[in-house]
Amino acid sequence: MDRARGHVRDRIRATYHPEAESLGRALVLGETDLDRDADEAFRVTGLSHLLAVSGTHLVIAVLGLCAALRALLLRIEVVAARTDVSRVAAGIAIPLSWAYADFAGGGGSVLRAAAMVTAASLARALGRSPSPARCFAASLFAGVFVDPLALLDLSFALSSAATLGLMTLSRPIASLIGAGPADPLRLEDVSTTDPSFYKRVWMHVGGAMATTLGATIACAPLIISTSPTLPAAGVLANLVAAPLGEAFALPFALLHAVLSLVPPLERGAAFVAAGSLRGVLLVARAARATGFVLPLPPPSGATLAVLAISVTLALAATRRAVRLFGVFAGVALLGALELRARDAGRPTGHVRISVLDVGQGDSIAVDLPDGSFMLVDGGGVPGSDFDVGERVVMPVLRARRRTRIDVAVISHPHPDHYAGLVTTLARLDVGEIWDTGESERDGVARGDLAKIFDDARRRGIPIRRPKDLCGQPHEIGGATIEVLAPCPEADPALSTNDASFVLRIRHGHRAALLAGDLELEGEMRLLETRAESLRADFLKIGHHGSKTSTSAEFLAAVSPRYAAISCGVRNRFGHPAKSVLEALEGRGIPVGRTDRNGEQRWTTD
Repeated sequence: MDRARGHVRDRIRATYHPEAESLGRALVLGETDLDRDADEAFRVTGLSHLLAVSGTHLVIAVLGLCAALRALLLRIEVVAARTDVSRVAAGIAIPLSWAYADFAGGGGSVLRAAAMVTAASLARALGRSPSPARCFAASLFAGVFVDPLALLDLSFALSSAATLGLMTLSRPIASLIGAGPADPLRLEDVSTTDPSFYKRVWMHVGGAMATTLGATIACAPLIISTSPTLPAAGVLANLVAAPLGEAFALPFALLHAVLSLVPPLERGAAFVAAGSLRGVLLVARAARATGFVLPLPPPSGATLAVLAISVTLALAATRRAVRLFGVFAGVALLGALELRARDAGRPTGHVRISVLDVGQGDSIAVDLPDGSFMLVDGGGVPGSDFDVGERVVMPVLRARRRTRIDVAVISHPHPDHYAGLVTTLARLDVGEIWDTGESERDGVARGDLAKIFDDARRRGIPIRRPKDLCGQPHEIGGATIEVLAPCPEADPALSTNDASFVLRIRHGHRAALLAGDLELEGEMRLLETRAESLRADFLKIGHHGSKTSTSAEFLAAVSPRYAAISCGVRNRFGHPAKSVLEALEGRGIPVGRTDRNGEQRWTTD
């Protein structure tokens, strides 16, 4: 099988247009090494499903071969007279489906589709009529039984949701818009002036639209859950790209895979497949360029339940009154849930500090008493394309209905603290940015920091440095915020970690200390100059709990009642250090870790 995959891969590279080559490998072989621009275009517009190996591929490849075999057997009179050719073809479809699933990379979606085809084919081979619902249930059971982790596989979930949408929503939608299945169009028998001609055209076009919409609606909750935006332009793009991808790109790409022995036909299939894929890519890029996206927060379980019930009532109910009730009740309940989410996401009257789970990095959300919001760092994964701002921080802020950051703080210029801010600050309104000045010590910021500062200056966002912030407390959002270090400015003799911002946030008689990546030398300086200001009820441990931070003297001066450590699961640095954990335990200080317990919150009124 590996040799067959390698051969097809080589032929795609040899015969496809360079712009479509990686798309062709994704479509036929399930490979996902798209260039960054194409990957972003498909992901942002919600068109990624057109490149995912799924049930559509398997149906075209396997059932197409079985249909050809059935037609061949019917021409052999002896065979046709003595056997039920349809049952023979159905039996052959079973091993073919699993062979194709292996050939296509064995992803969760294609394995589920193979199980569903197996169930349907087995029923036909036994002379029974397959039940779509039972076949679907069998495919889910088989997929999870073979690989329990399939429950966490997004492609498996999207494939299952799309299939469920096709089974349950497509027909009601087609009925609602007056479309649906129709006989094949016979232009020679129908005058173009005959109203039935246009009706038949609409039956086909509308039926295709209903199919696309059914799958899209079913997948929408999953898409919103994994992306901070719903591509509104992508819904329209699907109506254009889906027929192009499924009617031309997919069948000709699969045909190309078996035509290497006939070069003229192979080149022809490659021309059509590659041209169609370039067309789909053009649609994806055009949809992305519009920037027409809806900034929807990740839906809660209650929201998904309300959506499911209201959509079911609106589409499946036979009585008009029940349909209207489903629509209006759903809108009312969603409105109530939205108001509740806004109240929970933007608390007033108290301070809430959330140490977000961004892996081996820092990002701290601070909700202030008057509803203002402060973000200290944005996390980041050095040397990786994984955008913590896009994938982690923004979904949290959208879930909390935050559209503005009143104060954004870059504790120090290390990418595990600032990289995620590139996307986050670009997407939201920002009041001001606090920066230690370390990044522009030589007058020039580089990389992602340069993007942040250039964008801030273009938008007129003030950038404040320690010389403007030290020496006096700042009343922000009903809380008092003190900059304890680096004061009066970053000392070139200190390491970048020891020149981190150290912030004390006070509300009433309670205080929190955010220590950035402060290490032992920075702690000693604070003990010498600001020991009386270190007392706090909550401590965000410095430098992810490394052994070079959180000395006994510093911990005694702060004397926190609770501490939090932000670090990655099984990180290569060994954070948090055993000595730090023992020091905290020795003083009876409860500690929360993002690597074990996820997001950590501390709230005070």
